[in-house]
Amino acid sequence: MNETLLTVFVVVTAIAVVLQMVILAALYFATKKTSARVEAIARQVEEKAIPALTMANEMLTEAQPKLRTILDNMTATTTTVREQADRMNATLSDILDRTRLQVVRADEMVSRTMDRVEETTEAVHHVVLSPVRQVSAMMTGLMAGIGEYVGGRKVRRQERAVPQDEMFI
Repeated sequence: MNETLLTVFVVVTAIAVVLQMVILAALYFATKKTSARVEAIARQVEEKAIPALTMANEMLTEAQPKLRTILDNMTATTTTVREQADRMNATLSDILDRTRLQVVRADEMVSRTMDRVEETTEAVHHVVLSPVRQVSAMMTGLMAGIGEYVGGRKVRRQERAVPQDEMFI
């Protein structure tokens, strides 16, 4: 019985070893197949991707000074534009301030002129119209006196009074 048991055990062990050998052989062939695929992919990468990466690296190396120059120019341009905008802002502020001052001056001048025109009008009314009224009254009186003296005619006063504003033109 020991012998049979030993024989069964040896047979089972032999089967297990053969089964392991088959599994290891399958793993070997699968690894070999995968390795062949990886090598093919690696060759394609070497053939296509590495030259593209090399070219991209060369382009970046070549373009780096140009990009730096472009960035420096943009920085200088931005600074210049900002300075010009500040100057323009200051100039426009100065123009607006001066314009406001001139508008105030013009308003004051127009106000003074209108005041003087009113004063002049009042003075003209007083200086010119008062003597004209007095002369008119004197002429009316004189005409009445002459009318009485010459023929007893009465000089009639004007029925319609002339407004003062219509006399001064």
